[in-house]
Amino acid sequence: MSTPSGDLISLVLGTLRTDRAVTARFSLTAPWALRSEGVEGLLVRVCTGEPYWIQVDGLDAVQVQPGDIVMLPQGGPHVAASAIGLDPVPFRSLLQRHMRGAHGDHPITFAHGGGGAATELFSLHLWMPQHQGVSLLSWLPPLVVLRAADIATTRTLALATQALVDETIEQRPGWPLATARMADLLLVHVLREHLHHAPADTRGWLQGVQDKAIGKALAQMHAHPELPWSVETLARASHQSRSVFSERFVELMGTTPLRYLTSVRMGIARQQFLKGADDVWRVAQGVGYASEKAFSRAFERWAGLTPSQCIKSRTIGARNRRPEG
Repeated sequence: MSTPSGDLISLVLGTLRTDRAVTARFSLTAPWALRSEGVEGLLVRVCTGEPYWIQVDGLDAVQVQPGDIVMLPQGGPHVAASAIGLDPVPFRSLLQRHMRGAHGDHPITFAHGGGGAATELFSLHLWMPQHQGVSLLSWLPPLVVLRAADIATTRTLALATQALVDETIEQRPGWPLATARMADLLLVHVLREHLHHAPADTRGWLQGVQDKAIGKALAQMHAHPELPWSVETLARASHQSRSVFSERFVELMGTTPLRYLTSVRMGIARQQFLKGADDVWRVAQGVGYASEKAFSRAFERWAGLTPSQCIKSRTIGARNRRPEG
C-alpha cells in the first residue's frame, strides 16, 4: 500500500474541524487571579497590555507577554494571574454570572480585578470532533507557548486571534459559522508553528512525526485505522525490520506501535459515539475490529467506560457542558 500523499502533519492538520468555538474577552486589572478546573476541548489565548502568568497543574508558572500565543491542547486545569501566589477566583463563577442565553449563543465579556495595571485577555475555546485532531492534541504537551520574540509569525497570529474575538463580539449575521471556520485556519497555523519550532529532542508525537520511517507508520495508522495492522506490516510500511521499527517507535513515541494504534482507533470510536453513532458493531468494524465483544473490551480499557455508557454520556455532557476562558 502506498503512503498517503503529503506529510503526516498535512494529513492530520488537514482534518481539523472546529465543532464549536466560544470566544471571550476579559478586561482584567491587577491584582487578579482566575482558576479554571479544565474544559472539554482546547483553549487559545492572547493578551494585550500587561503580561500575566499561567500555571497549568503540575507545571511551573510561565509568564506570557503581549503578542505571545498560549494554547492548552487538552484544556487542562490551570491558573491565570497578574502575579504568582494570588488567591484565584473560579473562572466558572464569573462566567456563569456573565454568560447570556444557551451555551455558545453569545461571546463572553467581563471585567474583573483590583483596578491596577490592565491586561486584556482574548480567548478561544474550541471543540474538535475529528479523530485525527483528538489524537494529535492528546500527544501535545499540556501547555504550548509561542513567543513573539522567537517566532516571527507569532505576533501576526496573535493579532488575528484578537481580531477574531473582537469581530464576534459584534455578533453580525453568520458570526458562529465564521468564527468556527476562522478558528480552524488559525489553529492550523498555531500548531504548524509549534511543530516546526519544537525542540529536536522532544519525545512523543512531535518527534515521531518528523522521523521519516516512523512518520510513514503514523501516516498509515491515521489514514487507514480500519486495516488489520500488525507490527510486521507497520514495519514494512516504514521500510524497516520489525525489531528496528519497534525499538525506534518506542524510543520516539514513548509507547508501542499497537498501543498507539489502539489509541487512534478508540479516539475515532469515541468521537463517533459522541457525534451520534448508536450501532456499536458498525463502529467496531469501522476501526478494524472483527468482534464487537473484543472492541467493547478494548474500548472500556481505553476509555474507562463501555461503549453504551459513552453513548449515554453524550446527552448528559451536552446538558452539563459549560464554556470556560
